[in-house]
Amino acid sequence: MDTTSGSVWGRTEQQDFRSRVRGTLLGVAVGDALGAPVDGLDLDAIREAHGPEGVADLSPAFGRRGAVTHLTQLGLFSVDGLIRAQVRRDTGAWHPPTDLHRAYLRWAATQRDWGPDERRKDDGWLAREEWLYARRDASRALLAGLGDEIMGTLDAPKNPGEAGPEATARSAPFGLLVGWEPQLVIQLAVECAAQTHGHPVAYLAAGAYAVIVHALARGDSLDAAVQRALALLAARPGHQPVSDALQLALGAVRQGIPTPDRIVELTGPGTADGVLSAAVYAALVCEDVRQGLRLAVNHDGSSAVTAALTGGLLGALHGETALPPAWLAELEGRPTILELADDFALEMTQGPALHGPAGASPGWLARYPR
Repeated sequence: MDTTSGSVWGRTEQQDFRSRVRGTLLGVAVGDALGAPVDGLDLDAIREAHGPEGVADLSPAFGRRGAVTHLTQLGLFSVDGLIRAQVRRDTGAWHPPTDLHRAYLRWAATQRDWGPDERRKDDGWLAREEWLYARRDASRALLAGLGDEIMGTLDAPKNPGEAGPEATARSAPFGLLVGWEPQLVIQLAVECAAQTHGHPVAYLAAGAYAVIVHALARGDSLDAAVQRALALLAARPGHQPVSDALQLALGAVRQGIPTPDRIVELTGPGTADGVLSAAVYAALVCEDVRQGLRLAVNHDGSSAVTAALTGGLLGALHGETALPPAWLAELEGRPTILELADDFALEMTQGPALHGPAGASPGWLARYPR
């Protein structure tokens, strides 16, 4: 369905889209929350703390069960930035990377300030959510990339040596732009990743992940979605490590029963290409969301980000009803995530009715200021 040309969405299409948006955002958050308590631990330490099967359920982190990390926080600000970009399009100011950068700077303010500043009316509603002001182990590179007003670009990226997976983890929302062509989706994700993670492995992994989510949200299989990403990556300089990692994930599916060792083999040193590979593998070999997330958590690598990426894939593939209800019930920030997901779905399907030439909704513009 092409939302950019004013096409009319049927009710069934709208409901399916909303379910996939909710599934993607909640899936990222649930995976993040499942992995947060053991992030950075090796498998022996995980089993010592959680039993021979490792993590099987949510457990406490940051003082509560179901707590999320900065990965989820930033993903929500990606959604906020995308909605704001659509709203600003009416003004003729159409440059989504700039709107995303402004959104990421609003997140960066949550890591410095004690709470929302009610004087900043142009921040919108998300930046006034007090629970987002918790500091949740953001990396030095991430904070440094957003430490000033200068926006990193592909020609002059921030942290050009940083190949970690954090930018990939905030890129699922770009894939939910189902009215966009895949080439535009990958370009936007790549440009926005370079704002903090300037190594080609990092920003191309972010682009590949966004395109995979995009194909899933449009109804493709995961295997077909990965093939789409490989085709689009092939034209981009520096793509080989990310392409190779995705090919390894596809090949690993045929190598027997999934094990933590296989996840570790795919993850490698924990750079974005390896973590993406492990997440794709976990989503491919486990039809059940609970099994896929447990596989993504219980290994020697980075549990939170691997599971967050896996959750986003499975949520986009199956929709929100496939996610474990008991985990959703305890998920930190769930009301905010659902509200933002539904706003995103509303904007992408009904945007002209909210702020088009025929008139504007004051309530919507208060939530998402131009």
